[in-house]
Amino acid sequence: MQIKSNPAIISISLYVYMDKDIIYAPQYDTMKRITGVSKMCCDGVIQCLEKEKVPILIKDRHTCLDLNDSNMYVLKKGIVKVSLIMQDEREFNITYLQGPDVVSLYCDCLTEFRKCLPKIRIESEQAELYCISKEKFYKRVNEDANLQNYVNTYYRNRLKIAVTREQVMIMNSKAGAVCSWLYRLASLFGIQTQKGIFIDLQVTNEDIANFCGITTRNSVNRVIRGLKEKHVIQVKNNRIIVLDMDYLKQFTK
Repeated sequence: MQIKSNPAIISISLYVYMDKDIIYAPQYDTMKRITGVSKMCCDGVIQCLEKEKVPILIKDRHTCLDLNDSNMYVLKKGIVKVSLIMQDEREFNITYLQGPDVVSLYCDCLTEFRKCLPKIRIESEQAELYCISKEKFYKRVNEDANLQNYVNTYYRNRLKIAVTREQVMIMNSKAGAVCSWLYRLASLFGIQTQKGIFIDLQVTNEDIANFCGITTRNSVNRVIRGLKEKHVIQVKNNRIIVLDMDYLKQFTK
């Protein structure tokens, strides 16, 4: 069993507007990676689970996974949001993960935060997940060198992305933090349209505030309003369209 790389372009379903300014042609039915943000592939894990006929769970949008120490969740299709629930019950957003991904590996990274609880919430309309016991999963990993390499590489790459993100957040103002996060969203979920880069994910200002470590969404509201006035972004039906990626990119360096 070999772990193969994902293609640079991944097919996804489109969110279609009845808007004369935003008309999607067939050539836009793919999501293109705009930046070099790496997305790890877990085709080998998926193949293993399919071979062993592990059943698939279907979860609807805003459903939270029942995390426990005995089960391992593998996201086949869909998008989830990873958060930490702080002691004062505030929610701190960590990242979005898009299938295929072994989301429980990411949660294991967060167990170092002994006083914080991880939370995984479905953000796409639906998500398909495998649920397998950790005992069986790690038994399989120990027997397969490719899977061992995948797990080790997963932690190494996630750490690299996390450090880079923290660098950007610390070095920027609130506006810069929001801009860098919008750039990352466009990189992960952007679809090239005639208008600009359409972020095919419903994200609230509160979500952005929690990702950027901003205490109030009013601050995010002001930043978003300023970006709209500068014609950097446009908001249609609660979805963001990036009109000027170069403007956002300057805050990622």
